[in-house]
Parts: sequence; structure tokens; C-alpha cells
Amino acid sequence: MWNSSTNSLPPLWTTRDDLFLQPVWDHIRAHHFTLVSSPFFPVLLAFSSYVLFSLPFALMDLLGDTAPAFHRYKIQKERRPTLRMMAASFGRAAYNHLVFVLPAVLVSSLVAPAPALPARAPTVPQLLTGWLGILLVFDTQYYVWHLVHHKNRHLYRWVHALHHDYVAPFSWAAEHLSGVELMTVGFWSNLNPILLRCHPMTSWLTAVISIWMSVEDHIGYDMPWSLNRLVPLGLFGGAPAHDMHHQKPNRNFAPFFCHWDRIFGTAASTVSETKYPGEMF
Repeated sequence: MWNSSTNSLPPLWTTRDDLFLQPVWDHIRAHHFTLVSSPFFPVLLAFSSYVLFSLPFALMDLLGDTAPAFHRYKIQKERRPTLRMMAASFGRAAYNHLVFVLPAVLVSSLVAPAPALPARAPTVPQLLTGWLGILLVFDTQYYVWHLVHHKNRHLYRWVHALHHDYVAPFSWAAEHLSGVELMTVGFWSNLNPILLRCHPMTSWLTAVISIWMSVEDHIGYDMPWSLNRLVPLGLFGGAPAHDMHHQKPNRNFAPFFCHWDRIFGTAASTVSETKYPGEMF
């Protein structure tokens, strides 16, 4: 469990940039210490973010073509998730967290308690570089893992195939995963901030942003304000790239960015009109 450090006095050389996030961090430690010091806080933060980010797009899916302002951006207009499909994916996510994630967190907190919460907040450059570093490292890890699990029939069948139950992904399907896949992703998500020596605030912010990016990958809509349209030079794949992956699973393996798919020739930048998935191996 996180513990609070008693030394909260800033050094004499503190700059304006150093002080920008300090009031926020002081407020968190003073008023929400019990919550954020719990080893279960990251799990609660991640799962609640998944639910919060998925709900608006679930409503859009249920409305379908009765809401043309949104439906016109749907990538596979002929495929519409049902309430039963949504409930199945949400149930799978809840089951995995209860059966796999929470026991793992409990055991790890008993074996290796987390260090004390630092008294100092990160600077803005530390926050941003840590966030980007975690995303880039994870993007590399998952690209390799994803590629291997599509190339190996046994790994695909026993670990990753569940995620490809749906040719047209939807927001709740972001965590429609096997327990093994979820634990692998969770292991990296928890290890990378430690390896990069990131501040807890950086880790929490990155977790929320990563969940948003993962949900957006699966929404099945190419919205005008989506990250793939806002990030320049086509560096971010977003929903169009991952929708293509669910249609043709031998393309677009990276979860967020596009550089590894481009470098290794696995990129497909346009959405296919194919109604059924292509060869997986």
C-alpha cells in the first residue's frame, strides 16, 4: 500500500513549472489518501474508465440509423451490435477482473507492497514524457505479442481468438479478452511505469488515456474528432485501423500507433469492404 512521505517542503530551486501540478497532488494526498493509497485503486480507475468511455458509443450503437448524425460515421454500417453482445462483452470484462485481476492485485500487494507516495508532484515535462514513454513501450510490446499470437495457431486459438468473436468491433469489445490476454496486458501496464520510474500521477493519467485509446480503437466509428484524425501524419491508427484488423486479422497489429506496422509491412491504412475476416495466419 502507498504511504505518505512527511517531507513536503519544496527545494529552494523550485520553478514555476515544478509548482504547476503540486496543488493538485497535495489535494489528492490530503483528501483522497485512503482511496489512492489502496492497491486496488488502479483497478478501480481502469475499469470505471472503461465503463464511462464505452457507454456513449453503446448508446450510439443502440440508436443505429435513427441517429443519422452519428450513424453516418459508422465504418461497417451493415453490422450492428446487439444488446446481448454488449452484455456478453461487459460480463466477460467484469468476470476477468473479479476472477483474475483482483486476486492478482491482492497477492502482489502482500508479497511486494508499493512504495510510499512521494510528497512532490511531477513536473509537466516529467508527466508528458513519462506518459509518452509508457505508451510507446507498450505499443512495441503489444505489437510483438499480437503478431506472434496471430502467426501461431495454438496461441491464437487458446489465448487471442476470443477477442475476434466480432468482425465489427464495438466499444465494450475493447475488453472482450481471455483471462490470459488481460493478465498479460495488465502485467505490462503495471511494469512499464516502474521500469520508466514514473510518478504515480503519471501512471494513473496514462492508464486513463490508454483505456480511452483502447475503447476508441474498438468503437467502429470514424468520428471527425477521433485521435486518428487529430494526430498528424497518420501516426495514430485509431478505429479505422483496428476495424480493418478485425475484418482482415493479418494486418494492423499495433494497438495505437502505426510505425511498427509500416516498418514491418503489416499496415493497411484503408478500411476494407470485406464482410468476412481474411486468413489469420
